[in-house]
This record gives sequence, C-alpha cells and structure tokens, in this order.
Amino acid sequence: MFENLTDRMERSLKVLKGQGKITDINIAETMKEVRRSLLDADVSYKIAKTFCDSVKEKALGQNVIKSVNPQQMMVKIVHDELTELMGTESVDINIHGEKEEDPGIILVSGLQGSGKTTFCGKLALSLKNKKNKKVIMIAGDVYRPAAIEQLKVLGEQVGVAVYSEDSLDSTDITPDRSDNTEHTNYTSGVGTGGSKDPVAITKRGIEKAKKEGYDLIIVDTAGRLAIDEQMMGEIASIKKAINPTETLFVVDAMTGQDAVETAKTFNDILDFDGVVLTKMDGDTRGGAALSVKSVVDKPIKFISSGEKMEALDVFHPKRIADRILGMGDVVSLVEKAEEQINEEEARKLHKKIIKNQFTLDDFYKQIQQIKKMGNIKDLASMIPGVGKAIKDIDIDNNSFKGVEAIILSMTPDEKEHPEIINGSRRRRIAEGSGTSIAEVNRLLKQFNDTRKMMKTVATGGAMKNMKKNSRSKKRR
Repeated sequence: MFENLTDRMERSLKVLKGQGKITDINIAETMKEVRRSLLDADVSYKIAKTFCDSVKEKALGQNVIKSVNPQQMMVKIVHDELTELMGTESVDINIHGEKEEDPGIILVSGLQGSGKTTFCGKLALSLKNKKNKKVIMIAGDVYRPAAIEQLKVLGEQVGVAVYSEDSLDSTDITPDRSDNTEHTNYTSGVGTGGSKDPVAITKRGIEKAKKEGYDLIIVDTAGRLAIDEQMMGEIASIKKAINPTETLFVVDAMTGQDAVETAKTFNDILDFDGVVLTKMDGDTRGGAALSVKSVVDKPIKFISSGEKMEALDVFHPKRIADRILGMGDVVSLVEKAEEQINEEEARKLHKKIIKNQFTLDDFYKQIQQIKKMGNIKDLASMIPGVGKAIKDIDIDNNSFKGVEAIILSMTPDEKEHPEIINGSRRRRIAEGSGTSIAEVNRLLKQFNDTRKMMKTVATGGAMKNMKKNSRSKKRR
C-alpha cells in the first residue's frame, strides 16, 4: 500500500538532510520534489500545488529546536498536512435507525467492478462481530445475475442472511404503490413495481428485515461500467424510497484521479455520507486517498484490500500519513492482532508456553491467526523501518503452505511430542507433505528455537538476563 509514494516522499525529504536550517532555497527544492511525488501518485495538480504551498508557508521561518534537525521538522509538517488533507480524524458510520426500534440501513453505491458486493460482505462480517449486530443484506442488483449469487455466497461465508427475489416471477408479487413513489422505467419490464424493480425489491427486503427483528440492513445496488442517467436515476430513487441512515460510495483505489471525479458526480446526485476505497492491495498510487476528501468534502470511512472477508479497515488519516512517510502503523497492527486473538485462548497459551507445553498444533493455530490478519507483507510494513527493508522482497501469503503441509502430515502424538519424531517418521512426514526431509528438519529446529525463545520471554528471562549483564558491566 502506497509503496511508490512512500519511496518518492522519502527521497524528496532527504534534500534537507544535513542542512543547518530551513531556507527559501532548500525548501523550494524540497517542495518541488514533494509536488512531483504527489503528481506521480495521481493527485491533481491543483491539490498538489495547494498542499505544497501550505507546507512551504508553515516551514519558512520555523524555529528549529536544537534537538530536531530541519529534515525532522519538515517530516512533521508534511505529516500534519497529509493528515489534514485526508480528513484529520476517522469518522464512524451511522448504524442506528431514527427510532430506537428501527434498524439502521446502509445503502452501498458505486460503479460496476469497484468491489461493492464484496465490500457488503466484509462490512456485514465486521458489524456482526465488532458491533454484535443482527445483519441482513439485500440483493438490489437485478441486472447482473452473478451479483445476486455472489452476495448469497458471501452471506453464507460470513454467516449473514441475504434477501433476494431472483427466483420470483413478476406475477407472484403485487406491485407496491403504497407510497406513490415514481419509478423510472430502467429497462423493458423494469420499474413497474414488480419483481424486477430494484426500488420495490429493496422496500420489501426492508419490511421483511423489520418483521424478523434484524437491527442492521445493508443494501447492495447495481453498478454500471460508466456513469449514465439511467444508473443515477435508479440509485437516487432507491435512496429516496428507503431513506438510509448511511449512504456509502465504493470506489476502486487503482483508478486514481478518475475515482475522485466519479465520486464528485455521485455526490452531486446522492449526497453520500462517506467513501470506501477498495483494492488497496493492488497497484494503487494513492491519488484517490489523498484527493477525495478535498474534492467532495466527505470522509473516507473504510479501506479494503484483498478478497478475505476480514480485510476491511477503518480509515485513520493519521495512521495512513504515518505509513506514507515510512513510519509504520503499529497501532493498526496491534488492533488486527487483538481481533484474531481470543483473550481466554491467549491466557491458556501463555500457561502452556511457561510450562514448555507449546505444541506444533498450537504453532499451526498461530499461523492460521496470522493469515486471517491480512497480507503478510502489508502486516510487516506496519512495523517502523521494516517496510523499506522488505519493499523489494516478494513475500507470498502461500509461503506457509509447506509448513502447514508438514504439520498436517504428523500424527496427534507427533504434534504433541515432536521429540519422538525419528528418522523413519521424518521420511514419512516428508513424503506425506510433498516436501523433503531437510525441510522437515528445518521446521523442527525452528519450532524448538521458537519454543525456547517464547518461554524465555514469557517467564521474564530476557529481562533478567539484561539486568544480570547490566550488573556485570557495573562491577567491571
């Protein structure tokens, strides 16, 4: 995420390295490079210029503290401006109905291929687990049959109900005209209040959700390959008919500045509440994240990366600014870990480590938890200083497959007591996992070293050794 922008920004700010103070000349040179970095990230020229002018104004005449060099001061100013550009603070979505007994309704809009349907599944899982909500998703895309099926598959995957009318015939349903809503004829036979009218389908889904006691409704809507009057008319009609508590616009972050222009057009029609940036794990240059708040004056609320249902994060401008400037994002890393680690399980595991009872089965479970946290390279880049060190290293999420295959090829006794694994057992495990004896040996050695290290840390041995060494040095 933002690898190219991070690299360019670091190079831009190195202009001030070794300088005694900030001057007109070195600040002009630095800002020239920063502006190039932003333009290369697909930020519009106007926004890039305004950003650089603001940084320059704040930097000139800045009294540099003796303990802080000009480069460090400039990093802070750029960091603050980046945070301001992206919205300063994270903004929550409204998941509560107007009345206490009413369910919250989230309307999801965007172009076709932007990742709306996948986002609906991710959001449903997140709100179900983190907010303890009873969630239902409504399949409002009647034009793409695969969208309805995809939403059903996602619903089953995350354990959330899905309302759809794909199998119903128009003669089975009485046209809904109770509110005298004007429905546009989007296609032949559509918009008449029958089974193919997305407005009517959405309203019926909401009524069903209310009767069955759901407290949160997520409405997936149709997208198009390009913005057109038909599409905008339909989504506007849906919003007017259901009066959602939250309207989100989903956009593909890889489209850069085009994403920002599309967001502006949608906002003019829908007046949405927030933006969702998807496909952040792709070849994204960062232009959309840096520009959209400035253009539409609406906050980015979520960023999504990868196909895993857990890969959805609340957008924190300050943390993203940290990552862009190569400072890492330890807070987000800890939060991801907390989401996957059960407190009771963690206590049990700690006891096992202290008693030296940590097994290969426990090791396998830890690997599964790490994989659920997201892309391994992205996770590593959240650690300050690591991102730059591994930017040219290809870290494949499938790199655990060999280790998993070896552990799964062991018997329960072997996982519990790896010391019983002799030569013949190692040969059988290697054949069963499709690996070599050398790889089995390597895993067993790494596991033993890890177990020793974990026990030392868990019992405070590392701290004791440090104190012991410290006392020894003082005696000398």
